[in-house]
Amino acid sequence: MPRELSIAQAVNEGIREEMRRDPNVVLMGEDVGEYGGVFGVTRGLHAEFGGERVRDCPLNEAAIVGFAIGLAISGKPAIAEIEFMDFVTFAMDALVNQAAKLRYCYGGQVDMPLVVRTPVAAQLGFGSQHSQSLEAWFMHVPGLKVVMPSNAYDAKGLIKTAIRDRDPVLFIENVSLYGTKTEVPEDEYTIPFGQAAVRREGDDVTIIALSSMAPLALKAADELARQGIHAEVIDPRTLAPLDMDTIVASVEKTGRAVVVHLAHKTGGVGAEIAQQITERAFDYLDGPVVRVASVDAPVAASGTLEKALYPDQRAIVEACLSFRRADVGGVR
Repeated sequence: MPRELSIAQAVNEGIREEMRRDPNVVLMGEDVGEYGGVFGVTRGLHAEFGGERVRDCPLNEAAIVGFAIGLAISGKPAIAEIEFMDFVTFAMDALVNQAAKLRYCYGGQVDMPLVVRTPVAAQLGFGSQHSQSLEAWFMHVPGLKVVMPSNAYDAKGLIKTAIRDRDPVLFIENVSLYGTKTEVPEDEYTIPFGQAAVRREGDDVTIIALSSMAPLALKAADELARQGIHAEVIDPRTLAPLDMDTIVASVEKTGRAVVVHLAHKTGGVGAEIAQQITERAFDYLDGPVVRVASVDAPVAASGTLEKALYPDQRAIVEACLSFRRADVGGVR
């Protein structure tokens, strides 16, 4: 019988396998030790590998990433956990000005095998300082790789690739997906960076959906199919490197594109993807690329206000139907 793992279990298993494979790998962060992480992702690792390799740290994100950089350049691949993505702001200098640049500053003489794991805790009522999805900031930084898995199979394969990489990787998980399960083989596998996944094939409209928006886009595609509209759903999986070839090939087929992400709309990843589609596939477009994203407002703790801020399945469906209403030839 095929086994199923949750995303949290898959990330844990991927880290565990890599720590067994390479005795130099070190995991560090707040509450990652005996407690097992604030969301339980590192549970059991301290018991197996001990306090030298699974290190609890003070509540100081700048220090956590700074120490992890030191370990990485000394030959010990480091996994640094930041409890909420919002708190990466405290480590911006270490991550953006040091980790991303040191290989370049030293002419390639220094490796930076660093993984900074951090969860997006959106749609859980945690409020404006614990709910942000800030991936667009880091996609802008040369030297950083940015990963956003949407299912357990990808999460395990991508975390293993990240730990083996010689460059710094920001590994962004979504708390709302931690409990979702998919089949994950017990056999060894990795997933290369820069290869998007076509989650569903279609020829009427392309939906590019990040992280937790990917399963939502698949539900929207089901709803559209009942109306005779066949959507192709693409999950980028990594933002840096970004597989635009797969996205452009899809748009050349469908003629229409909708980009969906959880982050705020202005300056989000959707804007970059939309522009690259426009530059590379303009002659194939039957209308402008449509973005579906969060409202440009701080996240509220109120459930009612929070629900109004984030995109939902209906918003994705409406975005796809907008091509028909815009009288651009109708959905084929």
